[in-house]
Amino acid sequence: MDTSSTLHVRLSGPPAPEDVGRLCALLEAAEPGLVVCEIGGLGRGGLGAVDALARLRLVARRRGHRLEFRGAGPELRELLGLVGLRELL
Repeated sequence: MDTSSTLHVRLSGPPAPEDVGRLCALLEAAEPGLVVCEIGGLGRGGLGAVDALARLRLVARRRGHRLEFRGAGPELRELLGLVGLRELL
């Protein structure tokens, strides 16, 4: 895959609904390709973070993007595993 057209996005801190909506709109508008989402800034995360990541994954899949989440901490990894979303990482 051509990485020159890779879309890079970042989530930091607890994601607000408008932030997730903005990122989803960005994915909807972009041509299908690789999307790298840096999530290290989410820290421990929480259910809001899990919801945000699941929504981004849904939009990416629907638009034909290959989405990679990078930088998840151990607490967020564990939480995603508990809710059955480990495959997001």
